[in-house]
Amino acid sequence: NVLCIFVAFTGTSDPYVKFKIVGKEVFRSKTIHKNLNPVWDEKVSLLVESLREPLYVKVFDYDFGLQDDFMGSAYLYLESLEHQRTLDVTLDLKDPHYPNHDLGSLELAVTLIPKEGDFRESLRLSDVHRKAQLWRGIVSISLIEARDLQPMDANGLSDPYVKFRMGHQKYKSKTIPKTLNPQWREQFDFHLYDEQGGFIDITIWDKDAGKKDDFMGRCQVDLSVLSKECTHRLDLPLEEGDGTLVLLVTLTASAAVSIADLSVNVLDDPHERKEILHRYNLLRSFHNIKDVGMVQVKVIRAEGLMAADVTGKSDPFCVVELSNDRLQTHTVYKNLNPEWNKVFTFNVKDIHSVLEVTVYDEDRDRSADFLGKVAIPLLNIQNGERKAYALKSKELTGPTKGVIFLEIDVIYNIVKAGMRTLIPIEQKYIEDEPRVSKQLLLHNFNRVRRCIMFLVNAGCYINSCFEWKSPQRSICAFLLFVVVVWNFELYMVPLVLLMLLAWNYVLIASGKDTRHGDVDSERKGFMNKLYAIQDVCISVQNVLDEVASYGERIKNTFNWTVPFLSWLAIVALCAATLVVYFIPLRYIVLAWGVNKFTKKLRDPYSIDNNELLDFLSRVPSDVQMVGIPYYIHPYCQLLQHCN
Repeated sequence: NVLCIFVAFTGTSDPYVKFKIVGKEVFRSKTIHKNLNPVWDEKVSLLVESLREPLYVKVFDYDFGLQDDFMGSAYLYLESLEHQRTLDVTLDLKDPHYPNHDLGSLELAVTLIPKEGDFRESLRLSDVHRKAQLWRGIVSISLIEARDLQPMDANGLSDPYVKFRMGHQKYKSKTIPKTLNPQWREQFDFHLYDEQGGFIDITIWDKDAGKKDDFMGRCQVDLSVLSKECTHRLDLPLEEGDGTLVLLVTLTASAAVSIADLSVNVLDDPHERKEILHRYNLLRSFHNIKDVGMVQVKVIRAEGLMAADVTGKSDPFCVVELSNDRLQTHTVYKNLNPEWNKVFTFNVKDIHSVLEVTVYDEDRDRSADFLGKVAIPLLNIQNGERKAYALKSKELTGPTKGVIFLEIDVIYNIVKAGMRTLIPIEQKYIEDEPRVSKQLLLHNFNRVRRCIMFLVNAGCYINSCFEWKSPQRSICAFLLFVVVVWNFELYMVPLVLLMLLAWNYVLIASGKDTRHGDVDSERKGFMNKLYAIQDVCISVQNVLDEVASYGERIKNTFNWTVPFLSWLAIVALCAATLVVYFIPLRYIVLAWGVNKFTKKLRDPYSIDNNELLDFLSRVPSDVQMVGIPYYIHPYCQLLQHCN
């Protein structure tokens, strides 16, 4: 148990403390705001595998919206402690770059207790979850609206957006232009690491193109006073500003991720595997819709890594990410062929998620150095296959040095996965800030141009039928036009799309792959007058990317790039064909209109979405396919296996 009391600092600060063992963060204290003599009075139990590894303590000053300031660090050497006895320890904080500076002290009450039993004994899944020092729940936040905000612009209005921060987790809302009563209706999740809760810091800003954004107010949510497993509506008055912010906050207990040694292999236990298969069988398709499946990742070892240190070695550790879930192995010091032998378990909320495995080199005094990365779509995983993956660059566009050995198992319910495809995709709360890139702008322009040229060529082909440039083609087109128009029924529209999917499926099965889409392999502004140009360029760049992406996604749906999605499209088109065939169109339109007009009456805080766009968001664009080996057709896989 560790009791932290922080003293002897000067100046104004919002301090918090991080504890690390062999480079891995094992605990982070809460932040004490605007206090020169903060008292945490927190307790935590840490699992230590070796007393030879010291406990590394770092103190930071919390700075919302900016990088937190380093305030000092110290080492607690565990070998000097007595067993079963609580000792008061005072650590003098130092800066490695300025060892003579006095940065204050940190007081701990430490008790060293030997663990019972063998850590490597086989455990059940529930035991694995309990032993993990991981997040304990999910904070689901719906940003609804703000009322009566302070006008910041000359026209008496504002362009507000909201920033959220809980620990290292951040989220930024979209900007609503020219209003004092914005409505966002955005939903996102944070992970809750402390069972007692925590604080969410919220600030509202006015977007000012070409200048620094204006601060409009702040508020805070204390999660410790909110009950779990229910939704709370919070009307939060803004401090240091005018107006009220409306949120919906739901705390959900969860044990969604875990980490253990390789000997703790859940799916190798017949009893555990049987329970998991029963949990996701088709008969339980409508039980707990959000629980789509589970994935188990064995991170075994890496070979031939890049040397990041001057000694010709590296201190590699591995980070495994699935959507917003992030787990990390221990560090293997001074080794280019590390063995981790760790098992990671994740709950799958979206079968279209991509598993990312990144290898870093630990640096005690600086941020970790990137060594390589692989990205694997869950739908492309062959269960139980131990495979060597070549490490690639951060953008996954080219190879880097080394390979990593992984063994992955995915178990999911296909009905839940299909239903989850039609709701909004989960957004990552940690994303890079957009930057102006001339190369990316040109690349996106070329992608849009290719899509437009395809439409132009199709239009020219159709127009050539009217101009009788080829009499044979024009006669066939005329007869087809007469027959279709004379006998047209609405069910023919999804039927034609269904036939196109089936035709491409036959071509792929016969070996004639039609997926021939082209796949192409900073500085910030220094003057305020360039900021407006930068914002415009970013907007144009993003619009070009969005238009090109959806054009490519539609093409890749019919080209069977991801067979799961193409099969799902077949099911949807079949259902649409039958519905439109048997039910008169006026009744369908009437039902749609009634649902659309009454949706807000039935649920005032519902978040708008488009099922078709949510479906297309799961289809990879040509850019996303660079470096990610998406599914090839099962028939083609069989041919490759035979070869």
